Amino acid sequence: MKFLSSSTKNFETVLKRYFSYKNETLSLEPFAEFLESIKKSDFTAVLNYLKANKDIAENFKYYVHKIFKGRPFNLSLTEANILSENAFFPELKKRILNKILPPVENEKTVWYLIDNISFRPKKDLEFLHNIPENEFNEFLEILEVSNFIQNTNVKRELIFSMNILSWRVTGMALDVEVVRMAPEYRNFDNPFLALQNELESLAEDFKNNTEINLHSKDSQYKQIKIYIEQCLYFVSIAFKNSSKYGISGKINQSLLKIRQQTKRIFDIVQLLVIDSDEDVVNNSKKLIFNILGYKSHKNNISELFNDSTRMISHLITNHTAETGTHYITSNRKEYMDMFYKASGGGIIVGALCVLKMMYGFMPGSDFFHAFLYSLNYAMGFVMIYLMGFTLATKQPAMTAATMTKVLSEQGNNTRNYTEFADLVSKLFRSQFIAFVGNVLLSFPIALAIIYGLDVFFSQNLAVEKSDKLLKDLDPIHSKAILHACIAGFYLFISGIISGNIGNNSRFFQIPDRIAKNQLIKRVLGAKFANRLSKYYARNWAGIISNFWFGVFLGATAPIGLFFGLDLDIRHITFAAGNFALGLYGNDFSVDSYTFWIALLTVFLIGFFNFVVSFSLSMFLAFRSRKMDFGEVGDIYKEIFRYFLRYPLKFFIPLRSRYDHKITDMMHQSMSTKSEDH
Repeated sequence: MKFLSSSTKNFETVLKRYFSYKNETLSLEPFAEFLESIKKSDFTAVLNYLKANKDIAENFKYYVHKIFKGRPFNLSLTEANILSENAFFPELKKRILNKILPPVENEKTVWYLIDNISFRPKKDLEFLHNIPENEFNEFLEILEVSNFIQNTNVKRELIFSMNILSWRVTGMALDVEVVRMAPEYRNFDNPFLALQNELESLAEDFKNNTEINLHSKDSQYKQIKIYIEQCLYFVSIAFKNSSKYGISGKINQSLLKIRQQTKRIFDIVQLLVIDSDEDVVNNSKKLIFNILGYKSHKNNISELFNDSTRMISHLITNHTAETGTHYITSNRKEYMDMFYKASGGGIIVGALCVLKMMYGFMPGSDFFHAFLYSLNYAMGFVMIYLMGFTLATKQPAMTAATMTKVLSEQGNNTRNYTEFADLVSKLFRSQFIAFVGNVLLSFPIALAIIYGLDVFFSQNLAVEKSDKLLKDLDPIHSKAILHACIAGFYLFISGIISGNIGNNSRFFQIPDRIAKNQLIKRVLGAKFANRLSKYYARNWAGIISNFWFGVFLGATAPIGLFFGLDLDIRHITFAAGNFALGLYGNDFSVDSYTFWIALLTVFLIGFFNFVVSFSLSMFLAFRSRKMDFGEVGDIYKEIFRYFLRYPLKFFIPLRSRYDHKITDMMHQSMSTKSEDH
């Protein structure tokens, strides 16, 4: 309360109160009040007041020197805004705890001092940056700290900080798993060891001559700079190779930490480079701003989340992008192939619709039905995948990554937006013909099966469920659209699962382990081991993602019922099959409103399945490749203009002058399989 009441005072009152005499206290309250007061004043007036009142200025300078004297600041350089844990969740837990209950710091450090005088580091840093440069320089001269970068203790702290960071970086960079990510460096000297040796040499030189200064043309500085660049290139190579070898969360965090600490070493060594008197003042200011900047980001949760998850999401979308090329048709033959594959998927889904209805008649608990429905869906989706058929709305989660990868690697300009719009037209017509194939077959197959059962058992099994099936296809009297969006979300999640399984398979070298497993080779033979390895690499991610997609769809309604929530899923292909069962159960005696609204809803469900899964996948893909979301509006406008010019291209495979270009773009953007594996 004391501080809050004093925060309304102007800077003159604060200066008179604490510095009209020689203040011998080590309390940080005067500095904190002064900092708060000048933020509400014109800084020119603060300078004029200090110049007009020499005694107060002298006493203030004495106080500032006294509270900073003997306080080490190496923790502010080696700890602040650097990952402290090698795993995401421990780091997240630590930052959340520090946000709620700040840690107890050593009172003899600059770290503690800043924590107690700057309650909003980001706002304070912004305020200092907005002060005119000449005025800030004058303020530092009044306090006689404009050249503190040349102070022996300051240099000692800077060199000590660099060595601490170098030792830590070298230890992490020599980890077996990290070295495996950059095999290109196996035949070269490790740049981290070379950097460590160079910094230790600098520390030894400082012991012999504390007046040492680096210059931009010094061979020692140039050598340190070269080694830092090589270390950062090592990290870049390791991240780039993650598309070949996969990456774990722990290695991702380790590489991020190595990059952070290496960049911090570069920031520090720059402060020691003095080419002119002007550099002395500038580097002194830069050290102040750097420490405040590091501290302002030290517990930033959003930055941790963004940095830690971007690479993993990139690998996930990279895997789905490779798969996504198979879902975009470029010519009439591919277009018809897609129709035939979708028709095969429609046949299986038609049978699944009837099976699900039959399972609903079985007595049992909600969780028993959840198990049956999940097994039904999972079995069907895995069959569709292994038989090479297509489920229409499974495409967007895969193709979104493909399209974003193409766009990000080809550059962003109007011409590429037009070519991208042509790619969208190919995707849309592929999705359209897949919808047609699924719906055209699932409807008659479900109808044929229920009719066959009626003939065989002399009983219309769809009667009891028919009213509910038709009501569920009324968007006005049911939550059909919401349930379609839930299914779209599950489609997105299944794409993530597929990408994650693919990444883990590469990182843990599962196909190679299978091919070289001595037990398999002895019992079943080397050829079988190789075939099993290739089968696993080609199909396992798809099998698992389709299995879990089926579990999600099957378990949602029973679990929602258990918790008293109106949750369910609606998928266009199943909606078409259920429409057939609903009509048959009512002996096709439904009013025109029910018929037409149900038919329209089938396609509405397909639209929302597509939009939700595609939008979420595009968001993930854009984010993973650090693309500017501001460009999305321009891209959508170009797609709309392209649709107005060539509407038929979005439905049928008409030739385009961009065909060859688009094909080349897709092939260039996909990872070369033989190279990656």
